[in-house]
Amino acid sequence: MAAGVIYPTFAPSGEWQEPAQEQPPRGMFLGTPEIYFSKRIDNSRVVMITDPKRRREMITFGISLAVLFLIVMVYLWQHFSAIEYGYKIEQLKSQSDTIAESNRTLSLEEESLRDTSRIDRLARQMGMQRPDEGQWEPMDPGSDASTPVMAKAGNIMVVSAVQ
Repeated sequence: MAAGVIYPTFAPSGEWQEPAQEQPPRGMFLGTPEIYFSKRIDNSRVVMITDPKRRREMITFGISLAVLFLIVMVYLWQHFSAIEYGYKIEQLKSQSDTIAESNRTLSLEEESLRDTSRIDRLARQMGMQRPDEGQWEPMDPGSDASTPVMAKAGNIMVVSAVQ
């Protein structure tokens, strides 16, 4: 064991300096000396004993925390997904409204362009005139518009030059 005494007002000799100013003399009382003893303690032979009950409690606590964490994460994931889907639904509704408005505008434009009186007026302004009777023949109304139609002309015979 080692013992040492430290006096609070004494400084080691290496730190002594000449005082720049004269300090008033201090009293003789230097204070109570602090005495300490150092003792080495060897804990190398100390072994921690495992407590199976405490270990089981800690494992149960850890599993409980993990389950709670998973429940919170699933709730947050579901909540943020619902918010995200709400934004997507609103975006798709606005796109649907825009497309419906565009479709309505195009339908009105199509109807105005199909107007026969307008077509007739524009044709007359270009110098065209109505065809005479027999110059045109209407197509069969029973034929489907999506099926191809073979062009034919009445009273015209096509002669092939290849023999």
